This record gives sequence, C-alpha cells and structure tokens, in this order.
Amino acid sequence: MTVGITTLRALRIIIAEDLRAHDRDWTRPGFRAVAVHRFGVWRMSIRSKWLRAIPSLVYRAAFRHCRNVYGIELPYSVVLGRRVVVEHQGGIVVHGNSVIGDDCIIRQNCTLGLRDLSRLHEAPVLGNGVNVGAGAALLGAVRIGDGAAIGANAVVLTDVPPGALAVGVPARIVTRGPGLVATTKA
Repeated sequence: MTVGITTLRALRIIIAEDLRAHDRDWTRPGFRAVAVHRFGVWRMSIRSKWLRAIPSLVYRAAFRHCRNVYGIELPYSVVLGRRVVVEHQGGIVVHGNSVIGDDCIIRQNCTLGLRDLSRLHEAPVLGNGVNVGAGAALLGAVRIGDGAAIGANAVVLTDVPPGALAVGVPARIVTRGPGLVATTKA
C-alpha cells in the first residue's frame, strides 16, 4: 500500500498510473490533486534543505491551488496507495495522518478527519478497494476493511469490516458480503 517515491523515474511511473486510473484525463481536478500529492512526497526525498527549497515552494503553491480552486485538500503526509481515484471535486478534506489503500474511490464532499480535538493524530485507515460515497464523513481512528463501501452522507464512527456496506448517521452495517444482511452500528 505504501508508495515510495524517491526518484524522478518512480514519480513519473506512479503519476502515469494515476493518469490511467483517472481515465487518461489530465484535466480532471482529482488527478491533479493526486499528482500534486505524489510530487509532495517525492520532494521530501531530497535530503538537502537547500535543494528541496524550490520543489517545496512549487508543492505549496500547487497544494493551495488544489485546495482553494478545486476544493481537494490532500496533504503529502497522507499515505496514498496506488490507483486512488478522486472522482469529483469539491469539499474533500483528508487528514494528514490518513492512510488510503490501493484502488480506492473518493467522491465529493467527503471528510476523512478528526473525531475529537483531544486526539489530533487519530485518522481513518482505508483498506484496498474502498468506495466512499458523496458526502461521507469518516471520523477518528476508524478502519475500513478491504472492498467496503461507505454510503452517501454516512457518518462512520467505528470500524467497518471488509466487504461491508455502511450507511446512515451514525453509520450502520447493512450488508456483509454477498446476500448476508445485518443491521449493526458501524
């Protein structure tokens, strides 16, 4: 899940993969935000502060553009898997300590953030293939299992098992795997 980007070649390869995941459309704001994130991760591999200064200025300007113009806040400190798709722009806030697995989809107005101001470092962890619906809020140190889906406008305050569907406020599990129905709180 962790994508190490320490060379310009690795940066080029991972951005090309991200472009394919975003339907080869370099104009999509989601692709641009992911590319800026990747650049931010790469620039931290430059050991010399002096050599890192210019790339850092470029990163900060690009990050602010994505945040202020596209409404996508995806800091370089997020552990971002491969082929993550930011499907739509607007209102997307991701906590800097979040972990997002491979092949995840995040839609507009989603928050991966804090639940309690006394726990500033606790952030959501998404497994591989997680599908986050529009307007969903995943708050605190919740773990979302591989292949889980979070319904639109759901507020997730507890862990969601792999393959489950979580919906509602607060979110509850409505399915677990194919054909099994449950109604427990998530």
